[in-house]
Order: sequence, then C-alpha cells, then structure tokens
Amino acid sequence: MAEHSGWALRMTWRDLCFMHWPVDARHLAATLPPGLELDTFQGQAWLGVVPFRMSGVAPRFLPDVPGVSDFPELNLRTYVRPSRQQDGEGGVWFYSLDAAQPLAVRLARTLFHLPYFDARMWVSHAAGVTRYASLRTHRHAPGGRFAGAYRAVGAPLAAPEGSLEHWLTHRLYLYSADASGRLYRGRIHHEAWPLRRAEAAITENTLADRLGVTLQGEPHLMHAGELQVRADWLQRLE
Repeated sequence: MAEHSGWALRMTWRDLCFMHWPVDARHLAATLPPGLELDTFQGQAWLGVVPFRMSGVAPRFLPDVPGVSDFPELNLRTYVRPSRQQDGEGGVWFYSLDAAQPLAVRLARTLFHLPYFDARMWVSHAAGVTRYASLRTHRHAPGGRFAGAYRAVGAPLAAPEGSLEHWLTHRLYLYSADASGRLYRGRIHHEAWPLRRAEAAITENTLADRLGVTLQGEPHLMHAGELQVRADWLQRLE
C-alpha cells in the first residue's frame, strides 16, 4: 500500500466479517453525542458487528512486540458525519470495541478516546472457517457477548461507488469523543477492501442490547481476508 507521511500506527486486519443489520434511524440517532448526525444509505441506518484478528499492531518506528501486537478484536459500529461541518466526511462511530489485549485497550482508550473494553476471546481459523467467541470482562462496563462462525463464499465482490457494499466499508475516518464530550476525527489509510460474500452462523449476540436494539434476522454479510492499515493521530473537531 502507498505510504502516508502523517500516519502514527500500523496494523493488519485478518479474517474479518462485516455483519450489518438495518435498524431504526430515529432510535439510533438518539444514541449519538452532540455534534454528530447519523449517516444513512437511502434513508436506512445500519448497525454493524465486525469480528476480526489484528496482527502487526505497533506505533510508527517501533517493532512488533510478541504477545502484544497480535490479538482478536470485535466492534459494534454505525456511520456518522459531523453536523457542524457541511463538508464533513462520513465515517465510523464505535459503540464498543472488545479486545483480548489489555495494553492495547488502555492505549486506545487514552490516545484515541475509543470505547475499548477488556474481553476474553476465543478464535480459530481452519478450512476457511473462522470460529469466534467473545465475553466482555471490563470492570464496570455493560455486558457484551458474541459467538458464531463465518466463512467467505464465492468470487471476489465488486463494490462500486454508490453501492451498499461500498457505503458500508469505504470509511476512511473514525470519530470519537472524550469524557468531556469533545469530538475528534482520525484518518485511516488502506487499499480497497478485498471483499467476498460470506456465510455466518451466529449463536449469541448481545452487543447492541445496551442501545435498546436486538439484532435479529439475517444480516448483510461480507468477508475480507487481509488488509494492511495505517492510522493517523486524531484531530479535534471545532
């Protein structure tokens, strides 16, 4: 991938599955902090659960650290844009990010103001199938459980601009808020997602319960095998 002069953190995302459910836009909009508004696709809001494995996670100019740089991660996300900026680029808003690496959890909470939580996680990948389970253990955090299995199916998936697949995945900014409600935006850099359709069997999923949302029915599914990513430092939104 092309290098970018301002990046601060590198990582590789592996065996990732985008699991998206359509949800009520008015309900979801009420869960966002002041200064952000919900981004929708043709009027429809989407809530995503994304399990994957992280590897090679390290700050710029520092080497990978065995036992620290590789870990599973699971996030719950929707899509937003800043309401005070007419030219604000749409991006990702995370409700939770569970990870099985305590140091990564604390650094991300401190440096990127992201709602990372400690979790016990079990992941295996064999014969093209990823089996994934997560139990949130973070002290004083709301509960969150997920268990399921997924795999890629079919040929590489085209996601042209204007398609739902492009809208759900081509997100080059993340948004976050600190404890005082100040908003931040961070740029990420990567090549186009190597997408394929996916099949999944989800046996437990309580990640959205605290939002008053029950994720049920068949989700929209996409799989990506591996993607190298660079992340910039956050910038404060005025």
